[in-house]
Amino acid sequence: MRVECKISADYKESYAVLHINKMTATIAQIISMLEKESAGSHALVAEKDRKTYFIRPDEISIIRTEGREITCYDKRKNRYILDKPLYELEQMLDAYFVRISKSAIVNISQIDHVEASFNGTMELVMKNGVMDYISRRFRKSFKERLGLK
Repeated sequence: MRVECKISADYKESYAVLHINKMTATIAQIISMLEKESAGSHALVAEKDRKTYFIRPDEISIIRTEGREITCYDKRKNRYILDKPLYELEQMLDAYFVRISKSAIVNISQIDHVEASFNGTMELVMKNGVMDYISRRFRKSFKERLGLK
């Protein structure tokens, strides 16, 4: 397949045009990733100390449920409260994030390291020091997403 990319400051919005002879699973996946990237480039509305903040997805390290709140931690370990349910955030941020448990999704680029833990879970440590566990249920999809065996 031939790929051509044109970059110009004259474009007000990025767009892609594909000329294909048939739809394949790979092309459908690429289209989905492009659509989600443009959706994911918008900032999330978050609250901290009764103030509203707009946080870019690439600034977020981890999003998880803590009690009845959906919280996120940024690169500097600041804690914010989000007003969207976790499943909506996962759909919006799919190009950047991967689910690690029923209650958490993480930014792939912010993972520091992963190590085996008890009961088949894996301990995940983010670059900002926040720690969580990859549950057995999500371990396989996590490894596939990162290209691990």
